[in-house]
Amino acid sequence: MSAPVFSNHGCRLNAYETEAMKRLAEEAGARDVVVVNTCAVTAEAVRKARQDIRRLHRDNPDARIVVTGCAAQTDPESFAAMPEVARVVGNAEKMRPETWAALAPDFVGTAERVQVNDIMSVTETAGHLIDGFGTRSRAYVQVQNGCDHRCTFCIIPFGRGNSRSVAAGVVVEQIRRLVASGFEEVVLTGVDLTSWGADLPGHPRLGDLVRRILRLVPDLARLRISSIDSIEADDALMRAIAEEERLMPHLHLSLQHGADLILKRMKRRHLRGDAIAFCDAARRLRPDMTFGADIIAGFPTETEAHFADSLALVEACGLTWLHVFPYSARPGTPAARMPALDGGLVRERAARLREAGTRAVAAHLAAQVGRDHRVLMESPRMGRTEQFAETVFETDRPVGRIVETRIAGHDGARLSAA
Repeated sequence: MSAPVFSNHGCRLNAYETEAMKRLAEEAGARDVVVVNTCAVTAEAVRKARQDIRRLHRDNPDARIVVTGCAAQTDPESFAAMPEVARVVGNAEKMRPETWAALAPDFVGTAERVQVNDIMSVTETAGHLIDGFGTRSRAYVQVQNGCDHRCTFCIIPFGRGNSRSVAAGVVVEQIRRLVASGFEEVVLTGVDLTSWGADLPGHPRLGDLVRRILRLVPDLARLRISSIDSIEADDALMRAIAEEERLMPHLHLSLQHGADLILKRMKRRHLRGDAIAFCDAARRLRPDMTFGADIIAGFPTETEAHFADSLALVEACGLTWLHVFPYSARPGTPAARMPALDGGLVRERAARLREAGTRAVAAHLAAQVGRDHRVLMESPRMGRTEQFAETVFETDRPVGRIVETRIAGHDGARLSAA
């Protein structure tokens, strides 16, 4: 019998959990199973998951298809109705050993076809910490899951549940193990990372965790933070940006829009001026800081003037790495009941935002030519700078090591080393 096959969709956290499921399935002895870990962030993500399920069934006709992830959590009935699907498993259930034991050939008993319970009742997130997920150079550590906020466009809280944090001591011990096994860089991940600690004794903040990691794991060369909500950046985090050279000068911001009225209709907790002020403050503290950002194009009621504010935000905040999302109505969210824009207009505005992002990347890369950078090698001839720019080499370098190089040029998308 064959070992399980996994197909991952969506965010880095999903990818992390797919690795955890692989280990749970291996330990349980699960066989002849194909697992699809779905994403629910957009209607297109759900469509691609369904397409993948049908393809995987054609390629593996004798295997049982197990569907899990955020789309399965928020709409289990629709996946259960697919003839290709043998089982639907919720986001909490997918991390339980007994779920995978029921897929082993020697399992005795019965298991429900749909195993999706109330995600809002889940109160812990530390049961599936794994060591070493990522490349041979970079490891990802999940420190938080879920979200307590209710942005009008977002279905993710209903797929992930309420915010819950991994205790700082557990995180530090895991990072110590990762460093001992040779990792140069660790990335902290979560659904709403800046809410870390709110449910822990004493209510520590993300900045406290960052400073604790860097203090207690002195051999960690690089600590990187994934997406944050800038309005929740605490004083300790800002001090870490200013004082901790091992904290990478690269922040990905959940901005979503550049117009105040749209931000209010999204039920975001910041305004345009807050985003600009944060970027200015962070860059004053760390002049080499670069920013990525999530921005939605074509939100319901968005006018051309509103969209122009988003375009202008790229320059006003000095954004470099853009993740642009054409607005996608998610059933059950308040925004899905708002007056929608024409789909062609939404796509056209998304394309214009992406063009602005392409120009911003080219400008950032051009500014690096002639400068010295420390590059963490991800493959023999490709690595990333501290600001996360891809850098290519003409000769091999040791994978997983940090090498110093001078930047000779760029092609608009990647740097080239001298």
